[in-house]
Amino acid sequence: MAGQISQRFIDDLLARTDIVDVVSERVQLKKSGRNHSGLCPFHQENSPSFTVSHDKQFYHCFGCGAHGNALRFLMEFDNLRFPEAVEQLAGRAGMQVEREGGEDPGAAKRQQKREEGVNLLELASRFFRERLALGQGKTARGYLERRGLSQEVIRDFGIGYAEDEWEALKRYLSAQGISEAVQVEYGLLVHREETGRTYDRFRDRVMFPIRDWKGRTIAFGGRVLGDAKPKYLNSPETPVFHKGRELYGLFEARQANRQLSRVLVVEGYMDVVALAQFGIRNACATLGTALTTDHLQRLFRLVDEVVFCFDGDNAGRQAARRSLTTALPSMIDGRQVRFLFLPEGEDPDTLVRQEGREAFENRVTCASPLSEFLFEQAAEGHDLKQVEGRERFVTAVLEALKRLPEGVLKSLLLKELSSRSGIETSQFSDWFATHAPPAPRPTAEVGDDGFEAMMAISGEVESGSAPMAEHGDGPGYGESRAGTGGPRRGLTAARGGTATLSLSWPARIVQLLLHEPGLAETLPERLDWCPEAEPDGRLCREVVKLLRAGRYRSPQVLLAHFHGTPEGERLDQLARREMAIPREVRASELASWVRHLERQSERLTPAQEYQQLLTKSRQPGALSAEEKQRLRELIGMLATGGSA
Repeated sequence: MAGQISQRFIDDLLARTDIVDVVSERVQLKKSGRNHSGLCPFHQENSPSFTVSHDKQFYHCFGCGAHGNALRFLMEFDNLRFPEAVEQLAGRAGMQVEREGGEDPGAAKRQQKREEGVNLLELASRFFRERLALGQGKTARGYLERRGLSQEVIRDFGIGYAEDEWEALKRYLSAQGISEAVQVEYGLLVHREETGRTYDRFRDRVMFPIRDWKGRTIAFGGRVLGDAKPKYLNSPETPVFHKGRELYGLFEARQANRQLSRVLVVEGYMDVVALAQFGIRNACATLGTALTTDHLQRLFRLVDEVVFCFDGDNAGRQAARRSLTTALPSMIDGRQVRFLFLPEGEDPDTLVRQEGREAFENRVTCASPLSEFLFEQAAEGHDLKQVEGRERFVTAVLEALKRLPEGVLKSLLLKELSSRSGIETSQFSDWFATHAPPAPRPTAEVGDDGFEAMMAISGEVESGSAPMAEHGDGPGYGESRAGTGGPRRGLTAARGGTATLSLSWPARIVQLLLHEPGLAETLPERLDWCPEAEPDGRLCREVVKLLRAGRYRSPQVLLAHFHGTPEGERLDQLARREMAIPREVRASELASWVRHLERQSERLTPAQEYQQLLTKSRQPGALSAEEKQRLRELIGMLATGGSA
């Protein structure tokens, strides 16, 4: 049996973990000053009292008192034991759990390697800074002076110099007791397979340390001083560095702006540093890769506004189009993206030197909003005076909007598209319905009690438990009927093969609310019309409560709230099912379904209602205050032989 998990390992694991990243994968958070806030995942609430502190790496709910670090959050939210939470967090950080005791023969070796890796990059950063100040760094110092960088900026960004030697860093680190294998693993040495030789990766370059959110060096970027290629060289992927996640200068931007509200994304190290030299300390850069969703999620956890800065040439425009495509799925309400295009032949470094800080910041302020850039790109190459040109323009915009989450922004863009094209917005709904991604082939979805399978196979609906709308007792839009008889056994919905009959009534309501969140406002104030004893009944109540809280108008945000839970998986299943009900009749269908459930509830005898509540009460905390009161009334009623 393996020994206990090392406390030193736990401390290092927590040091490498940002609790905001962990929590925001499971709870929708909004930036609030220096902290993040959201609805508490550990108790039901209508206004946010749950706070996550980036600085303290701690969460706390002022409503229920839940609090702790990232490990505690995983244990509580995912219902994990402590070792399981450590394993999950370690896997997320790319670390292997290490235990104390002699029963794990590889533990000491892994511990030594980990410690070497932790210290290695900081030692290398110190080495490069020292070499910049020494005699061989004269050329590099002259380059930085010509670029107008002050000693303060050089210090803040930890800029250094890699000597023009093959093994200078290798000798230094080896003297510190760090093996060549670890130096290779962390990208500082290059290993030639054919000769077995190792040598410094960075030579004769100005060195820019890339830091994580806590300011620890995790990689390097080097700018060549001579004619060597490539001009810029980055560290390779390592156990602590992933290009698609990290942004150069983001740590420095946060250090300079404790109340950061906007981030400017540029293309190179020197752009970030030059802007900082002129007092613009909110810029960062991708690391030789295109913008990724991970980049955006990291930025939106810090700020609500991101401005992308591109060169004005064709390459810059193409990069902007790719960034637009990447950004669209992340644009939930409250977030803003804008695009700044510089004059051709200029970059932020050269332009800020010519114009100065104020003029450059005015350019940022006047950058094109996402909406304008989207319409501009869709119209490019099309004559909007011709019908065919307008058709291609409208189609291009709608194709882009398919990627946009439901919400106010999408509604406004559709209205603007209607104004520019002269097409009624109702026709856009038809377009989305016919151009939606193909739904997966429906399969039998069996709950714990086999309810859905029983409905689909035995034809329970036919027996009268779910009467059709044409009989005046329940809804039935899109449900198949056979000639003059009732619904045929085993038939699916008429449109697109959606297995409507396989869903319970609460599940149908949840599916409809996922497509039309605003309809939650039309539901009865009390929730006793929704029986929790039915499959998906409790989930339906939870969804309605969240929608009424006023913070969940986007299906994506609603799904994110339940992410990583069985309820989240069920919601994801329902969201993927095709909605066969036309938009214009969804409100009336919902009202009809609720009336059916109300009448079904009214038909329960006191004994049936008592048995239903009694069964539910066996689950801790399952009964609401109203249901407890009703259970007491029923006990008294049945004891005296009364009736409802």
